[in-house]
Amino acid sequence: MTTAELDRIAQPRTPEVSQTTAVEQARAIAEVQAAVVVAQNVPRDMDRALGDMRDSCGRLALANRAFYSVPNRGNGPSVHLARELARIWGNVQYGVHELRRDDENGVSEVQAFAWDVQTNVRSTRTFQVPHERMARGKRQKLVDLGDVYLNNQNVGARAVRECIFTVLPTWFTEEAQDICHRTLEKGEGEPLTDRIAKMVKAFADLGVTQAALEDRLGRKRGQWTAGEVAQATVIFTSIGCGEVKVEDEFPPAEPSGKVTAADVDPGAIPTPEPESRS
Repeated sequence: MTTAELDRIAQPRTPEVSQTTAVEQARAIAEVQAAVVVAQNVPRDMDRALGDMRDSCGRLALANRAFYSVPNRGNGPSVHLARELARIWGNVQYGVHELRRDDENGVSEVQAFAWDVQTNVRSTRTFQVPHERMARGKRQKLVDLGDVYLNNQNVGARAVRECIFTVLPTWFTEEAQDICHRTLEKGEGEPLTDRIAKMVKAFADLGVTQAALEDRLGRKRGQWTAGEVAQATVIFTSIGCGEVKVEDEFPPAEPSGKVTAADVDPGAIPTPEPESRS
């Protein structure tokens, strides 16, 4: 075997790229270039963005989904608010990419990003997501492919939220949150008593009693203010989005350890026999 043949064998082979893959790569590059050109030629209108933000955050449909509340993780603006603000701000791209999935070791590598194309400000988060979820304080392995996908997307959505808030101006996001809070407190002209009645009924459909709501909010129903209604709305939204479970926000009452009359089986108590009279 000649030296040229040995060199040809020793050289690493470049993996072949299919025509479809090459077309997709070229399309992705052209798409990015076009986005940059459009952003430079059609910059965002600051006054329009500010007006649209105030209008959207003043509507209850967005305000109801603008915040989350999760035990042990705190509370804050939700991914729904982040996506809406990115849409309004304009010239912002964001998303989640699953870079690698290792079913054998039960872990996925996920990347979340947000990119302000106009100012070329980019925020990226790359992290490992175990194929597990927490259930009653314990790790539960995920085997179903649909569960793994949803778990990756759920974790990725939270990372996207942080990326979007990183590239957006702080004054813009802070004002949006303030308006959403005010919208939750005042509603859309609906009397507070009617809003409370609807809220109690909505929680009742989830199996949460009024007494449990009163314990959670720290006030009796007659003392609830618009602030308590807004707080309960955030909790209800978090439960509906699957970010938290009902038992996490409203844990069942623990037994006191005291024996009451209701805990005693009447059949287990011997009935004293009447005294005989001689």
